[in-house]
Amino acid sequence: MNKGKGLTDFAGLYQTTVAPLRRYLARILGNHSEADDVAHDAYLRVYRYAEKNPTQNPEALLYVTARRLAINELRRRKIAPIGTEPLAPESVSAAQPGVTDEVMARQELARVQQAIDRLPAGCRQVLLLRKIELLSHRDIAERLGIAVSTVEKQHARALRLLRAMLAEEAVALSAQRQEANS
Repeated sequence: MNKGKGLTDFAGLYQTTVAPLRRYLARILGNHSEADDVAHDAYLRVYRYAEKNPTQNPEALLYVTARRLAINELRRRKIAPIGTEPLAPESVSAAQPGVTDEVMARQELARVQQAIDRLPAGCRQVLLLRKIELLSHRDIAERLGIAVSTVEKQHARALRLLRAMLAEEAVALSAQRQEANS
């Protein structure tokens, strides 16, 4: 399409293809509203392309572009499906955490702090430097005057011990709750 005639040609292309293209896309997408959006995007892309590049068959280019956009939309849907039903009030998150959430978070933090305090000194020091001060393994090694491999092993050991302690504590808490409820 050349510049002067391009707009006229494109208007003719739009008039002759808009209805069939929307029907085609609605069959692919199963939704007329999405089909309209994808058709609009396809026309826009083809128009921009055709302004700079003469094309022999703009209708074929339009359908290929629209089909690719529809396939991308279907992929996006699989990744993040959009529900049409309204959300139940209890499933909507509040702007601020509730009192129960705050109490539970404080209790969890206290358990984590107690577990960290029970770690061996070297593991605890490496873990705090890594997670609190956000130092790299190399920076921790330089600060403590030890090998990087030692830092890596101490960090891994600290995480492993911490997970085990917290899991053990969770089992104990669960048993206490079951005892209290019976």
